[in-house]
Amino acid sequence: MTMQNQTTPKPAQVGRGPMGGRGPMGGGPMGGMMRGGEKARDFKGTMSKLLNYLSVYKVSIIIVLIFAIASTIFSIIGPKILGKATTKLYEGVMSQITGTGTGVDFVYIGNIVLLVLGLYLVSAVFSYIQGWVMTSVSMKLTYRFRKEISEKINRMPLRYFDGTNHGEVLSRITNDVDTISQTLNQSLSQIITSVVSMIGILVMMLTISWIMTLVALIIVPLSALFISIVVKQSQKYFKQQQDYLGHVNGHVEEMYGSHVVMKAFNGEKRSVEKFDTYNTTLYSSAWKSQFLSGMMMPIMTFIGNLGYVVVCILGGYLAARNAITVGDIQAFIQYVRSFTQPISQIANISNTLQQTAAAAERVFEFLAEAEEIPESTNPVKLTTVAGSVEFKDVHFGYNPDKTIINDFCATVKPGQKIAIVGPTGAGKTTMVKLLMRFYDVNSGTIFVDGHDIRDFTREDLRHIFGMVLQDAWLYNGSIMENIRYGRLDASDADVVNAAKTAYVDHFIRTLPDGYNMKLDEEASNVSAGQKQLLTIARAILADPRILILDEATSSVDTRTEVLIQKAMDALMQNRTSFIIAHRLSTIRNADLILVMNNGDIVEQGTHDELLNKNGFYASLYNSQFEVAEEF
Repeated sequence: MTMQNQTTPKPAQVGRGPMGGRGPMGGGPMGGMMRGGEKARDFKGTMSKLLNYLSVYKVSIIIVLIFAIASTIFSIIGPKILGKATTKLYEGVMSQITGTGTGVDFVYIGNIVLLVLGLYLVSAVFSYIQGWVMTSVSMKLTYRFRKEISEKINRMPLRYFDGTNHGEVLSRITNDVDTISQTLNQSLSQIITSVVSMIGILVMMLTISWIMTLVALIIVPLSALFISIVVKQSQKYFKQQQDYLGHVNGHVEEMYGSHVVMKAFNGEKRSVEKFDTYNTTLYSSAWKSQFLSGMMMPIMTFIGNLGYVVVCILGGYLAARNAITVGDIQAFIQYVRSFTQPISQIANISNTLQQTAAAAERVFEFLAEAEEIPESTNPVKLTTVAGSVEFKDVHFGYNPDKTIINDFCATVKPGQKIAIVGPTGAGKTTMVKLLMRFYDVNSGTIFVDGHDIRDFTREDLRHIFGMVLQDAWLYNGSIMENIRYGRLDASDADVVNAAKTAYVDHFIRTLPDGYNMKLDEEASNVSAGQKQLLTIARAILADPRILILDEATSSVDTRTEVLIQKAMDALMQNRTSFIIAHRLSTIRNADLILVMNNGDIVEQGTHDELLNKNGFYASLYNSQFEVAEEF
């Protein structure tokens, strides 16, 4: 059988480890607010489903949590211990100056440094292990999601894809799954490390000085206040930037996708003017949004530096009164530097989780879509197929409230050539979709060799049919592979014989690599007529008993049209054939012509019988010649 026929934002990269602040304050707690994104309608329900999916990997996740917590704790206690070395160094230097001591105890300091290095090394090893395990979990879940989506696509009715943009389906299996994967890989362990870091650092700061801790904490709401003002001003420009970026991309795709038409109608000037309008607005909004968002770090740095000044002055005062040691001041400054980092991470992660929930919701919605009607539990298996077809009282509508096929009845004998004609929208292609069970009838029955087509498995039914449609479908591969798509176990000799029967062998051999020539993505390196001949060769190789042919000679030259007609005649030999006819002059020798209008068969008979009736078919037939004479 042969057949022819925007994106979810990625999660923000959250900050580095708990001790890895970039500026004096290590980033802003409001940083995540700058990255807006699509939000889930049911955040709680979606995250519950996602956690249920993750429950399969609970052992691995528990390991991740344990190692993440351990890594964070080892990292947090480092500065406090290092402060002891600073204190010992200070005391030794001061004793030498005053002449009251033995000097600096380098052995003690060396042991402290080695201990801190050991702690940081263990922290790094634990962090590596939890990262490796979490990556494994996220990749397994990604594989599982993509596998389930791929299998789901094959179980979905054609109705879904007729009503859904292909880019939407593609986005589920690429962008949405990537978003979930990246969030799991980056954010799950960071949620733990950020919370543990924030609590742990706060505890360590309190053990040094509750007064200095209180001063340091005042910085956080002060920073949040200033950043929220910036965010409020910049958010509208970020939205405008995204909107006009879409306008610019859409305009470029539209204009360059139809570049020839645009140039043929001298539309270059209008196109450039429209682009300039979009681009100017995009420039203005992007400049304002980037400038305002760029103010965040300077503001955070300024407020952070003010905090440092206060902490240093207060720390010096307390040290002078022997309330704390010099090493405690050094450790406290490190903790202040690191304290805002987990706050910033949590702000980022909260936004990322919203985006992830939206992506997961879209994936779960797709996986929950209605599937095709289940196969028969006791399917019919035909050893030989004669090729008789009967339509009995068939009613069908794409929407339940609008029937487009009304009480369709017709009997087709094996080997007959049946033409289906009628004006656009009459229901010709719909009948083909019903035959192949791309859609199921609302009522009535279609029989093949006396058996209801619903009693076959879809795979067995579609093996009976071969299709050559007007839109020739070829994929990115060699010509040999494209023809062999009709029967994957066919030998090279079988492929060549099919090509000869389809009158395309000579053309193939004139190509640079012959049968091994690769067709590009759109098969644009062969003409429309040559594509059609290749699809006919594919159908010949499949050797179906019943053919469905959508006449495809309307856009090719006369010589190629003759070849296609000869190839189709060869294909139809001794096979039941349904021909959707556009040029009525090509179906004069049909055994039976079904004339459709508004979903009903209004006339049926041979070409001569229908002309003699001087009815709807005769009117259609004569109108084609009248139009031809006018031109």
